[in-house]
Amino acid sequence: MKHKEEELSKAVPIIEVDSISKIYKQAEPPIKALQEVSLTIKKGEIYGIIGLSGAGKSTLIRCLAKLVKPSSGRIAFHGEDITDIAGKQLLQFRQSIGMIFQHFNLLSSRTVAGNIAYPLEVAKVSKEQQNQRVEELLGLVGLSAKKGAYPSQLSGGEKQRVGIARALANHPEVLLCDEATSALDPRTTRDILDLLKTINKTLGVTIILITHDMEVIKRICHKVAVIEAGSIVEEGPVSQVFGDPQHATTKRFIQSTSHDIPEEFFKPSSPNRKLLRLRFKGNAASEPLIAQIVKKYNVEANILLGWIDNLRVIVVGTLIIELTGSSEGIANTLTYLAEHGVQCEVLEHGA
Repeated sequence: MKHKEEELSKAVPIIEVDSISKIYKQAEPPIKALQEVSLTIKKGEIYGIIGLSGAGKSTLIRCLAKLVKPSSGRIAFHGEDITDIAGKQLLQFRQSIGMIFQHFNLLSSRTVAGNIAYPLEVAKVSKEQQNQRVEELLGLVGLSAKKGAYPSQLSGGEKQRVGIARALANHPEVLLCDEATSALDPRTTRDILDLLKTINKTLGVTIILITHDMEVIKRICHKVAVIEAGSIVEEGPVSQVFGDPQHATTKRFIQSTSHDIPEEFFKPSSPNRKLLRLRFKGNAASEPLIAQIVKKYNVEANILLGWIDNLRVIVVGTLIIELTGSSEGIANTLTYLAEHGVQCEVLEHGA
């Protein structure tokens, strides 16, 4: 996993977003859907964009797909400005992009094979090549036995597998996933995310995925951008953003994937007592730091709750502890933990 992260750090950009804004002037007052958004997505990455409803993530992905034109700014594909392309250039670009949708968008009158073949028909691929490609994709997504079935006969997960196969039909370089798993149950979501990881690994397809669910980001993405009110508020490798979140919105998303902290853990604040959330990653996770602070600073550390998050390239451990001792001992403990790579957060009531 670490090797993969190093490979991606050296990869060339495939999509570069430079200070794009989108204002819907038809609304009263005008809606600023995107504000000076800049991103660099490298070839071979799985790049997540997370935000709440109305944050601007759908507008952003529609701009990337050239379905919406930014009001200002620039988008480049392989270094070439595509902001104003049209006609044949636009058609060629869209054949390099596959899209996967939340509600599948399958043609109800066509079979599974017919849905997958549709973009090949539009591209005027020969019937023989269509049939060969459809068979390949049915095998890839595990639906060979459903070739002649209609969408009404499929489960939600099977419909999304058809959507993925259709999006891959023209050998795209990039897959844009618009809330691709939000209509699915948790187990099916995991299966679809694992399929996307396989596609990324075996075909080298770059995947851009928008979601409101941090669990999706944790399971599949190499990098993540957090969007709020049309602006990117935090961005970086998932291990960095998850292990040491800086923005309040990012912290809320991460807390939403963690265990709830029981109300009884919160007691009246005191200089001699702190409720702490500690996050350990890398070498810090293997060191006996809790035992060391107890001996070194004459404090008591009562472990109340703990869990582990498996990210793509690193494991992050979290502990909720009650730390008691002298004010000086507690202050020295917090400094010591921070110096040893542990993120320390003092929790207040309701955090």
